[in-house]
Amino acid sequence: MRFFRPLIRPNYAQKLSLLATLPLLTAVAAIAVLVAYQSRALAEREIQALEHQLLEAKKAELRNYVTQARNGFSFIYGRAHPNDEAAKTQVTQILSSMIYGTDGFFFVYDYDGTNLVSPRQTEFINQNWSGLTDDNGVPVVDEFIRLAREGAGWHSFMWQKPSTGETAQMVAYVVGLQDWQWAVGTGVFIDDVLASVATARAEVEARVQRTFVYIGAIALIALIVVFASGMMLNIRERRLADAKLKELTQRVFDTQEEERGRVARELHDGISQILVGVRFTLDNARRRMARGDLGDAMPPLDKGLEHLGTAISEVRRISRDLRPGVLDDLGLGPALKALTSDFAARTGIETEFSTVVFSNRLDQDSKIALYRIAQEALTNIERHANATHVIMDLRGHAKGATMRITDNGTGLPARQDRGGPGIGLRNMEERIEQLDGTLRILSSRGTQGGTVIEARLPLSHLLPPDGGIDTNSMQ
Repeated sequence: MRFFRPLIRPNYAQKLSLLATLPLLTAVAAIAVLVAYQSRALAEREIQALEHQLLEAKKAELRNYVTQARNGFSFIYGRAHPNDEAAKTQVTQILSSMIYGTDGFFFVYDYDGTNLVSPRQTEFINQNWSGLTDDNGVPVVDEFIRLAREGAGWHSFMWQKPSTGETAQMVAYVVGLQDWQWAVGTGVFIDDVLASVATARAEVEARVQRTFVYIGAIALIALIVVFASGMMLNIRERRLADAKLKELTQRVFDTQEEERGRVARELHDGISQILVGVRFTLDNARRRMARGDLGDAMPPLDKGLEHLGTAISEVRRISRDLRPGVLDDLGLGPALKALTSDFAARTGIETEFSTVVFSNRLDQDSKIALYRIAQEALTNIERHANATHVIMDLRGHAKGATMRITDNGTGLPARQDRGGPGIGLRNMEERIEQLDGTLRILSSRGTQGGTVIEARLPLSHLLPPDGGIDTNSMQ
């Protein structure tokens, strides 16, 4: 059962291989059927032509025999009277002696159906055979008489071979002697013709079967090639996917380490220094209070409380950077506004934020991605841009949503000079690519330099509006 389970439930690669082989199998089957039909049709026409030629050759032979026989007794028949029994006896003797081949002979029937000549089957002589039929019910003697009355004609029927006693197909040619009311004829067995035709048909069928074998072999080779190509492609794609997965995993680890390093630096450089100052201030106040100098202890206490408040603010800022509660509570617009306000207060850089109210809402993944991109962009501006003015704009439109961040800083170095995107820019690109969006970075260096970061999200990430949307927030 375990062996058949992959066949019952194929994986994605097997489905692709099956999808690729089905048209091939269909095409091969159609070609095979068409080739077989055309081959059989052509061969049948050729066989029919062969059969016709062989039968015509037999008929020509019979006609020649009958002509020779008539030439042999024509001088007697031409001078005899209708009731000349002596002339009739002479003619019957001549025809009785005219035997040829293994089974060839002449026969004579009067118009009443009585046999007068049958040299190889003498039991027929002087017997009336009117109404005689062959094994298939075909009339024999009556048809001879009918053809003779009309002058001449051909007749095909089953007859017993005098040499072997076997029944075989015979073709007879009959002419009429109207003065004597005789039907004179001879026949030839055509079983050799039928055997030749059957052999030809068997050869055709064998050729068709060989053709099917050849087509099947070609189809099998093609299937093996398609399957092998599919497997090689699948293996290659899996290796590429594994490599990309490893690369992505390493990027995740790098991002995590960078985030941890950033948090550690902020804790060490910011909160840690503030708390050290608070501890020093409180220790100073404690010593003064121990000396009984309460008045001098109040300023250090106030300063310590101030530093402690600063530390609390820093902790809140770091917590907000890790997971902004305002993003979940109020939406993207208020979260970005709060982010830019904190950025302006912390760095002293003039910051503007503008937005146009969405008629639709962004999904959760899109809100988080745009917020993180804004964080990365402001962090890069703070660390590297030396900018004095920052503009952030967020708006929805007919094609989706766009966030644009512009600064008047020194700009980014040329790509060949910076050796590829840094981890911050790379994080932006990966976040927006996961959402099928686009990220454009325009930058120039010099006195009129600056950088523009534009993130675009497709319309598929905008959800239909509901009645509870706050028109004053960017959801």
